[in-house]
Amino acid sequence: MSIPTQAARPMPTGSASRRAGDRTASMAGSGGTSHAERVFRVQHAFTQLGGEVHGLAELARASGVDDSAVYRILRSGVTCGAFLRVGRGRYRLGPSTARLATRALVNSMDSTDTEELAACLDRMRRDTDGGLAFLFGLSHFGRAQRQCIEMSVGTSDLSELGASTRDVLMVNSSLRVGATGRAILAHLPEPVQRKVIAEPVPRGAGPGVYRDREELMASLAEIRANGYAVGLQECAPGWNSVAAPVFWDSAVLGAVVVLKPAEVIPAPLDRYIDVVKSAAVDMGRLVGAPAPERYIAAKGA
Repeated sequence: MSIPTQAARPMPTGSASRRAGDRTASMAGSGGTSHAERVFRVQHAFTQLGGEVHGLAELARASGVDDSAVYRILRSGVTCGAFLRVGRGRYRLGPSTARLATRALVNSMDSTDTEELAACLDRMRRDTDGGLAFLFGLSHFGRAQRQCIEMSVGTSDLSELGASTRDVLMVNSSLRVGATGRAILAHLPEPVQRKVIAEPVPRGAGPGVYRDREELMASLAEIRANGYAVGLQECAPGWNSVAAPVFWDSAVLGAVVVLKPAEVIPAPLDRYIDVVKSAAVDMGRLVGAPAPERYIAAKGA
């Protein structure tokens, strides 16, 4: 299936995976040799490599830290739960790392930010002539998927999507379906992409869903180059969508999307694309640069 494209608008710093690799290279070339820096290099190597488990040699290469130091770091990390040893000489990130990531995300927003997110979706709805606006977040519980965080749909009960509640939930949780899912999937590590693409197409998906796995993988490169995704009746018959990923630094957190009936969505889509991409940047800014007044107030309390 082909999708309409606009002139490529590469992100200033490239794709998420490339930015992560650049950061590790910068760390490795900084000249620092402290133990603390080596620990962070090894931890960061897990995110650079992607996948689930890694051996000593590949972690050493990715981090720029010698094998013996990597071994000592991993051994200490296993003791405190930062890493888990899986079989002989293979490691993965551990539960304390997951708790650290969760705390970082929980502390990144407050009620004021949530209100601003809702206001941002309301502006998306207004600026797209009454489109259905949604914010989806990336979830890794059980499998890589997406969950609806917030929406602006006016008085709609979503029945016009023409699908059962179950189908709407199942289809819209998959990362292999829809502009939203693909906008997120495009910026995940390739091993995760392959795993998601291998999943069956959810029951109830629209007629425009990508069924050919190679075409789906190729669409992800186009999304990374353009900074947005267009879905033509992927999630529901008769509905098209435009989505853009939301980032915190190099990490994709989710995506914003606007849905419109296929017969009324304008062509070309330039205005809708600009609205959605701008909203994604605004939402990423709310997460990545929380108001300092919050911490000043907390300090004085």
